[in-house]
Amino acid sequence: MSSERGKAVALSDGDNRFKSVQNRLNTLAKAMDAAAVELEGMRREMNACADRSESAAVDIANAGLDKKCVEVQNLASVALGGAAVEIRKLVQTADEVSGLTDETKRVHDRLYGLLDERRSSRRQKTPKPGFLTRRS
Repeated sequence: MSSERGKAVALSDGDNRFKSVQNRLNTLAKAMDAAAVELEGMRREMNACADRSESAAVDIANAGLDKKCVEVQNLASVALGGAAVEIRKLVQTADEVSGLTDETKRVHDRLYGLLDERRSSRRQKTPKPGFLTRRS
């Protein structure tokens, strides 16, 4: 994900052919899997920072410094822990999106895979979608 920042995951170019849709769904699922891995690493690091911040607050208190310094350090620890919880929710969401994308890909293949296979194996050109639609 870090190398893909600022880019759309699966740009839609208006190409709705079967293989193009399958490729875009595959790209989205892989991007969500990569995002989940990166976010999980970030969550672990955030938890570690929260733990270090809490230890620093104890050290500050034991050193006899002003209580305001201890309070600020504790607030930083709580904020980092809260951020880690929210990142966990993002990881779960990325995992869910990846799973739903895989399911969508399977359903799309079930609905349109045979049709694409038959159309692709023909030597003759086939009409574009909508050609046979009756116009009123």
